[in-house]
Amino acid sequence: MEAMARKGPTQASSPEKVISIIGPGLRVVGDCDTTDTVRIEGHIEGSVRAHKAVVIGKGGRVNGDIHTQDAVIAGAVKGSVVVESRLELQATCHIDGEISAARLQLDEGGVVNGTINVGRKDAGVAIDPGAPGGDQAKAHRAGQAGKVLGVGGKVKV
Repeated sequence: MEAMARKGPTQASSPEKVISIIGPGLRVVGDCDTTDTVRIEGHIEGSVRAHKAVVIGKGGRVNGDIHTQDAVIAGAVKGSVVVESRLELQATCHIDGEISAARLQLDEGGVVNGTINVGRKDAGVAIDPGAPGGDQAKAHRAGQAGKVLGVGGKVKV
């Protein structure tokens, strides 16, 4: 009994595990801001700001800007996406707008219509896949070869 009394809070009530959920069928009009993680399965008309992560399910839609530390997007976004660390765009995603992330994973089938900037902000390097090798060499010297990308127009992988 004494050992049980010394235990801290259970995992379910741990503040690090807090996730806000916008469920399917729910439509939010206005901006969403959380210090934790938000999972979106419904529809948001407004900006989304999450200090930890944003997860957008297949049926989730955001018409507004997103700013977060990490993100996984399987649904649709119309607006800018700014991710300080890692962005995963799944095969079912459809993004219309500017993307900026330190790291990016785009699964085959994902659709991006806009500009993509990937890499450290201080690297100051952007590669256009259609550009001559000069920018490619600059990115390689910056340690960002294959990680930095600037694309205008549609990208479908």
